[in-house]
Amino acid sequence: MKYVLVTGGVVSGLGKGVTASSIGLLLKSCGLRVSSIKIDPYLNTDAGTMSPFEHGEVFVLDDGGEVDLDLGNYERFLDITLTRDNNITTGKIYQSVIDKERKGDYLGKTVQVVPHITDAIQEWIERAAVIPVDGMEGPADICVIELGGTIGDIESMPFIEALGQFSYRVGPGNFCLVHVSLVPVLNVVGEQKTKPTQHSVRGLRGLGLTPNILACRSTKALDDTVKGKLSQFCHVPEENIFTLYDVPNIWHIPLLLRDQKAHEAILKGLNLLGIAREPDLTEWTARTKVYDMLHDHPVKIAMVGKYIGLKDSYLSVLKALLHASVGCRKKLVVEWVEASHLEDSTAEEDPDIYKAAWNCLKGADGILVPGGFGDRGVQGKILAAKYARENEVPFLGICLGMQIAVIEYALSILGLHDANSTEFDPKTTNPCVIFMPEGSKTHMGGTMRLGSRRTYFKVLDCKSAKLYGDATFVDERHRHRYEVVYSCRGSCDSISEGNMVYFQVPKIYLRPL
Repeated sequence: MKYVLVTGGVVSGLGKGVTASSIGLLLKSCGLRVSSIKIDPYLNTDAGTMSPFEHGEVFVLDDGGEVDLDLGNYERFLDITLTRDNNITTGKIYQSVIDKERKGDYLGKTVQVVPHITDAIQEWIERAAVIPVDGMEGPADICVIELGGTIGDIESMPFIEALGQFSYRVGPGNFCLVHVSLVPVLNVVGEQKTKPTQHSVRGLRGLGLTPNILACRSTKALDDTVKGKLSQFCHVPEENIFTLYDVPNIWHIPLLLRDQKAHEAILKGLNLLGIAREPDLTEWTARTKVYDMLHDHPVKIAMVGKYIGLKDSYLSVLKALLHASVGCRKKLVVEWVEASHLEDSTAEEDPDIYKAAWNCLKGADGILVPGGFGDRGVQGKILAAKYARENEVPFLGICLGMQIAVIEYALSILGLHDANSTEFDPKTTNPCVIFMPEGSKTHMGGTMRLGSRRTYFKVLDCKSAKLYGDATFVDERHRHRYEVVYSCRGSCDSISEGNMVYFQVPKIYLRPL
């Protein structure tokens, strides 16, 4: 097994996840099998209990793992199916070590960060790296590991130490370190500054890791003099220093790395030059060109949500819309609508915001209400669903959005005056959406309906089945605590007005075209 480690320096948010995904895709295009691991140094066991404002969306895997959104990038770029073990957190590592200590596995020894935590990290990496994720038998050829956070963060120190030991243990030719860093351009002088990257690499080397490759984020391509300076002070060959400058969309990043021969540098470091072929990104290039040429006939989709302050909260939904726009050769324009701004209370408090929100909704070609938790903005989402139904605007409700559509239908068409979800009104006399019996009301983490579930189409001649290619069933990933109550499904099915047929597809995570 060969390993490629991707680390980040200077500041967070440089795009380590996209870089790791692009490296994986580039190596896969060379005929190699690739797997991925994301290391998150936070103490949470997983991302399941985090607020979207805190960490972006929670990406759900087939096996029910609630993980960092970067694993969604890995799956979309590499067309693989990862497991919960492909996401390592400090919480998971410490929990596993403490469980062993409680069972007496350490035979009375003092349990310490070194060697017990660092050994547990290395063992987890080796175990997760060999899990088949591409539908084929046997382990992959290369595992791309992304270390979350920034070099120097105190919470990532055990992982840095473990990875330093790991690189020494697997030996030269089996380990390649790619350090993603920032080369800023100061507006005052217009010059690319190398000092931040120099300090970042110095810190990395001081912690026991030496980068083989530098991937430098900047607004423009690095000047040759800048590359020479980085090479001199960071002890990295010039041919191993690559620029990840700003591009129209992230699909350009693998092409950017290929054009700079990044694959050759990685393959050389892993002793795979004579085994791998030249990268074939023909299909990827064609798709990227299609996306760049989408200027005419824009389609406006109103995204009505409660976490729109951080667009990463709905990253999978955005990517699915983007893939659909490329497939339909239509330019996608997402109009963000804060659900609470559609409510009457906003009309009283701030009429201008209220009017702007409704104008945005009414100007959309389609309305999408994604998932969410809590009652903030629910009335606004119900109003959006009602507007879509009454004005025959295409509407897609995902997870909570689908439940909202059922509630609105029950209120407006079935005449159930207090129809609601027990999540928002536990005392409602007409509960349309109820807490699922398998859920837990005392523990929040990992207690929802999670992972891939099979849904059968009761009515084969329906729009949903046709959208899935006239399928009789579909496998989609779920993440929800509430579901439409069975008696309400019967009521909805018995009403012909509005053509509402119950079909539950909760949260959706789509692959590339």
